[in-house]
Amino acid sequence: MTSPLFRDPIHDGAADPTLIWNREERLWWMVYTNRRADAQGPRQSWFHGTKLGVASSPDGGVTWTYRGTLDGLDFEWGHNTFWAPEILWHEGIYHMYVSYIRGVPSYSGKDPRSIHHYTSKNLRDWEHHGDIKLDTRQAIDACVTQVPGGGWRMWYKDSVAGQHTYAADSPDLYEWTTTGPVIADGPHEGPNVFDLGGYSWMIVDAWDGQRVYRSDDKSAWEYNGVILGDSGYRPDDSGPALHADVVVNGAAAWVVYFTHPDRKGKAEATYSDRRSAIQIAMATVQNGNLVCDRNAEVEIDLGTPSLN
Repeated sequence: MTSPLFRDPIHDGAADPTLIWNREERLWWMVYTNRRADAQGPRQSWFHGTKLGVASSPDGGVTWTYRGTLDGLDFEWGHNTFWAPEILWHEGIYHMYVSYIRGVPSYSGKDPRSIHHYTSKNLRDWEHHGDIKLDTRQAIDACVTQVPGGGWRMWYKDSVAGQHTYAADSPDLYEWTTTGPVIADGPHEGPNVFDLGGYSWMIVDAWDGQRVYRSDDKSAWEYNGVILGDSGYRPDDSGPALHADVVVNGAAAWVVYFTHPDRKGKAEATYSDRRSAIQIAMATVQNGNLVCDRNAEVEIDLGTPSLN
């Protein structure tokens, strides 16, 4: 297993990955926040002004090739910020929910943040459907799945409500209604929900590893511990696993996350502090717990999703 799994060759700041099967190319695509680790601007402008980078894999996630950035997302003038894409396929259409900030702020603070909805038939040409109307002015990090009983649920970080995970529901992926807080036991971001081993799971990035929650119905969540908190032994796998995506293939789940391998503490002033790497580890369910060993040597196999 190659480590790191991927580094962005342009700005060396790949973060917040999401994986989606490209039905036209028959390749896995990784779409990610293309942070600019090499930027010379003031303060925190290096992780604003970001586009969405794309890499693809022909061999089930083992090797990745940088392909470029997604074009055609701008709906207003200027150099703007796109973060943390969530992409899913439903009834012949790709739906993307991406965090958006106008311009390139030099400080990550009170700037309005919103989640915008796009659709595409080929993952390259995108139609903008506007922002999701949520009960907050600072929503980021969408995760969307179907829920028992029908309809869809979006989990997201509300940056001005304790940095907690909130949810919104939709009957059709277009119109959304905020339903309220879901995980409020401390600040965190990047919720991701998936099914494995007879349970539904949510992982969130609390900057000390991925905190894990278990559910029978995607509604009530029970704390289940922390995975990927301690540094790994592989190259560029130091520090906690940050903002992860999960691909399930049979009895295993592949957790794809990023690290800041050279960062000491919260420092981010230098290129070494800022650069990031994408890593992967396999998770399984054992005795009702989600278990993930980031040092285990395993064969990567994301599988081939149905074309339906």
